[in-house]
Amino acid sequence: MRKFTKGSQEAEVDLTPMLDIVFIMLIFFIVTASFVKESGIEINKPEDTPASDNPPPPDDEKRAIAFTIDNNNRITHDFRTVDISSVSSIIKKESVERPEAAVVIQPMEGAHTGNVIRIYDAALAVGIPGQKIVVTPKK
Repeated sequence: MRKFTKGSQEAEVDLTPMLDIVFIMLIFFIVTASFVKESGIEINKPEDTPASDNPPPPDDEKRAIAFTIDNNNRITHDFRTVDISSVSSIIKKESVERPEAAVVIQPMEGAHTGNVIRIYDAALAVGIPGQKIVVTPKK
C-alpha cells in the first residue's frame, strides 16, 4: 500500500516569457510610431504679437440694444431712464444704425412682466426677429 503525502511543492507560473513578449511589442510600437508621418493641412498661424499692441476693434455693429427694468419698473437704456412710449423709437433708430444688433431686456427681480412684454412687442413691431430678442434676468 502506498501512502500519499501532501508535498510541499506548489505549481508556479513562469511569467518571464510573457514579459519578454510585452517588452518586445512595446519597443516595436515605440520605434514604428516615431516614423509615422501624419498627413494634414498646414495652418498659417499669425505672428505672435502681444494683445496689448493690437487689441481687437470694438464691434459696434453687433453691440446689443439693451434695456434694464429695475424693481421700481424704471426702464433704463444707455445709463438714462426712458419712458415705455419711447422704447419703440429707440429700437428703430438703433436697429437702423446697427442692423446686426440684438435687443436685450434685463428685468430685475420684482419688475413687472408687462414692461418686459411691451419692450419685446416693440422690438417685434420694428422688425427685429424673435431670435434676436433676449430676455435675461439682471442680478
